[in-house]
Amino acid sequence: MLKNVAAIVLDGVNPFELGVVCEVFGTDRSDDGLPVYDFAVASAEGPRLSSHAGFTMNVEHGLERLESADLIAVPAGSCYETREFPPELLAALRSAVDRGARVLSVCSGVFVLAAAGLLDGRRCTVHWRHADELAVAYPGLKVEPDVLYVDEGSVITSAGTAAGIDACLHIVRKEQGPEVANKIARRMVVPPHRDGGQAQYIERPLPRSQVDTVAEVLVWMERHLDEEVTVEQLAERAHMSPRTFARRFQQETGTTPYRWILRQRVLLAQRLLEGTDETMDAIAGRTGFGTAAALRHHFVRALGTTPNAYRRTFRGSDAEEAA
Repeated sequence: MLKNVAAIVLDGVNPFELGVVCEVFGTDRSDDGLPVYDFAVASAEGPRLSSHAGFTMNVEHGLERLESADLIAVPAGSCYETREFPPELLAALRSAVDRGARVLSVCSGVFVLAAAGLLDGRRCTVHWRHADELAVAYPGLKVEPDVLYVDEGSVITSAGTAAGIDACLHIVRKEQGPEVANKIARRMVVPPHRDGGQAQYIERPLPRSQVDTVAEVLVWMERHLDEEVTVEQLAERAHMSPRTFARRFQQETGTTPYRWILRQRVLLAQRLLEGTDETMDAIAGRTGFGTAAALRHHFVRALGTTPNAYRRTFRGSDAEEAA
């Protein structure tokens, strides 16, 4: 279970990327019944650091703080793509992964993980502006420049700025379930989930006022996950031709209507498996999968585990009766 989180900073750290990690894991939301993480910021270069924005900060903890962390986040910083990193930091990150901790990079923080050798042979991502530099500097990496984040188990990498929020919430969802992640997202006033494979750059060639109908259709789709719908039906609801609707949908969400609704159905199934005793057939009906077999197929493809196994993880022995 995720309990202990540390953010490691270097001179020139980017305040926004550091703030993302602090906001998700360092804010006390116990008044909403949410978990409180043992969170701290640690420095790899002494107690007084400068930020990329020009202000300085005093950091209480050093590298020793990483020894107890379940998750170590590495925010972006100035010139990370070209600078050298303290050998003791790289060793500490390797040691953390060896003992079973996870490491997360936000934007150019990925260069720290690469320098530590934690990405060799792995898939990873970074802000699209740094993708070529990362691939050239570390040819043993499998750089995916067009996604929001990549989860390789013990190592999670994310693209620029807001993609760090997506990656942090993904970790919370993976460790503590969608209800916790959704409540944190609601407090932060951000989308509760964006697929890691969603495109980093989403084209918006049209004024916002011209795409409000797509947003309305998204709300309708989320409320009617149990219904079978076609692109033609959705386009009619949006008062567009099917071709125009499909293009607008891709521009606004970075994915297709089919993939979007499929992911929402899986998320709903997760919530029902965690919070209800409904049978697999009932959940399949409520989520629009139709049959328990179809539910299992899509659930395994999306999450790598079966619905029954997922329920047992959260419900324990109670899940056997509901299965």
